[in-house]
This record gives sequence, C-alpha cells and structure tokens, in this order.
Amino acid sequence: MTEPDLRASVRYLVDDVAAAVDFYTAHLGFELHTRAGDAFADVVRGPLRLLLSGPASSGARATPPDAATPGHNRIHLVVDDLDSEVDRLRTAGVQFRSAPISGPGGRQILLADPAGNLIELFQPAAR
Repeated sequence: MTEPDLRASVRYLVDDVAAAVDFYTAHLGFELHTRAGDAFADVVRGPLRLLLSGPASSGARATPPDAATPGHNRIHLVVDDLDSEVDRLRTAGVQFRSAPISGPGGRQILLADPAGNLIELFQPAAR
C-alpha cells in the first residue's frame, strides 16, 4: 500500500472500531492503515483516509453531545456499476438505507456502517 496523503481526512464516530474496520475493508475496498486498539483505527481507499474513532478516542470525547449523532453527513464513493455493487453487497448481508435513485449527474444509493454513518455509492452518468 502506498503511504496516503495525511493532510485531509474524514472522521466517523463508531461504536465498535473492530466492526467498522471489518466493514470498510471487507465490503468497500479500504485498507487498514493504523490501529490503536479499541479506541481508533484509520482505513484508506485511494486518496480518502477515514478515521474511525471509538467511544474512548480523543476525537469522540471532543465532540459535543448534541453533535455526536451519526448519519448527518456521508462519504461519497464512486463506482463503475452501481447495480453490480448493490448485488454484491446485498449478497454479503449489507443493508441499504435507500433505494437507488437517478439524477442528472448519475445514480446513487445509501448504506450505513455498523455505527449508522452513511455511505453513498455513486455511479456517474455516461457523458
């Protein structure tokens, strides 16, 4: 694995770091970068570094209680074939939070990680 550019990352608060690492690496093509026990891990997919902060991590403790609810933002992962990805993930037991929808820019569907953080799979429209 190439060393990621560590200047920009997204932090997701998770209930279970191990479950989050397993989810992102097994289903969405991320690679484990670092792990600090049950408190923290980060996973990488291309230029995206996703910080997975468990309840005991400093990142989670610094979050005000009224802002700690997951699911208000989402990461956006581009896929070549949305239908194939949906079939593959459903076969693996992943639950989706929306039906596929189409818009002028392409098609998308939402799923959630084990802590409820949203992930958008997006297939750009053909140009």
